[in-house]
Amino acid sequence: MFKSKYDVVVVGGGPSGSMAAWEAAKGGASVCMLEKDRDIGYPVRCGEAAGESGLKQFVDIKDSWVAERITGAKLGSPSGKLVDVEFKSETGFILNRRVFDYDLSRYAANAGAEVYTKAYVKNISNANGQVNGVVLDYLGEEKKILAKIVIGADGLTSRVGRWAGMKTQVRMKDMESALQYSVSNIDIEPNKMIMYVGKNHAPGGYLWVFPKGDRSANIGIGISGKYSKHKSAKKFLDEFMEREYPDAAILTTMCGGVPCGKPMRNPVSDGLMLVGDAAHQINPMTGGGIVSGMKAGWIAGQVAAEAIIKENYSVKMLNNYSDAMWKAFGKNYERFYKIKEAVHNLSDEDLDYIAEQVLSIPHNKRTLSSVFKAAVFKKPALIIDVLKVFAGV
Repeated sequence: MFKSKYDVVVVGGGPSGSMAAWEAAKGGASVCMLEKDRDIGYPVRCGEAAGESGLKQFVDIKDSWVAERITGAKLGSPSGKLVDVEFKSETGFILNRRVFDYDLSRYAANAGAEVYTKAYVKNISNANGQVNGVVLDYLGEEKKILAKIVIGADGLTSRVGRWAGMKTQVRMKDMESALQYSVSNIDIEPNKMIMYVGKNHAPGGYLWVFPKGDRSANIGIGISGKYSKHKSAKKFLDEFMEREYPDAAILTTMCGGVPCGKPMRNPVSDGLMLVGDAAHQINPMTGGGIVSGMKAGWIAGQVAAEAIIKENYSVKMLNNYSDAMWKAFGKNYERFYKIKEAVHNLSDEDLDYIAEQVLSIPHNKRTLSSVFKAAVFKKPALIIDVLKVFAGV
């Protein structure tokens, strides 16, 4: 049962929260992780795509986590041209998030973290301007838990962050309206994800088809907030489903907002760190945030354990997490944001031109970098940021 005091309280049991709890517990801290839903990993709130090399930084990948291995992509242009691209050095996965998230929480628990579900955090507590715990409802009872450090892994527009006075709001132009169907009874090529761009498919975003084996897939869309007021994401997706997969059985529906802006540069305050979606740590180009959230949680958990040992929970100490996160992926995500903005300014004619240029390349020589090169030709302003991303500087 709950204790009244822990070294670290983690709010949210997704991948970033579990990684933070796991690392802090491994570092010797007493840790409590609180998840508001009844089950870790449910409901699923994303397209479930992640890269193999990213996951292998932290865990040995289990077969039970993987619904489909992805070895290439088909990119659909506004006019319907499909550009088939093989991945040369990366394998992607469409995960079974319910199994994956659950196992990560078990790793945290096995390291010593206490994990509680149906634990709804409704406020933070603080003393002398420093966050020092949380207030929650647990199975109908109000409880207060004191903590030296709170880690907010509580998702988009983090309430934990807002309560601490941090600016967690996302600009409307950077918020994508997203909808996804989990479907069955479709014929789809395995091992290939499909992504469509253009104003007729997904203005200011993209539409995806992620295979999940056994004639099943996640099919979803994200469109820029500035377009969604004219035509909803659901309308775009339903038209696509009727056109491409009229016999599909829709098994589940998920909707929500996806922040595709820049990550927060310093998601910390005295006694508090934000990780994952709570700190806007999502790739602005793809909307993917599993691996970056795990990376942030991994770093934050280590910094929390070190802070406990040093008895220093100040923003200065916790900024070690901010700096390491920014070096790991934050700086690149800021560049991805600039690239995304430039790409979204391309016309449908420009996108069709890029597709034609890549289609002229022999199939065995096409790579994602060839797509970027064609994009740079139409939009030279992209070149500096694209080169920096591929150079890893």
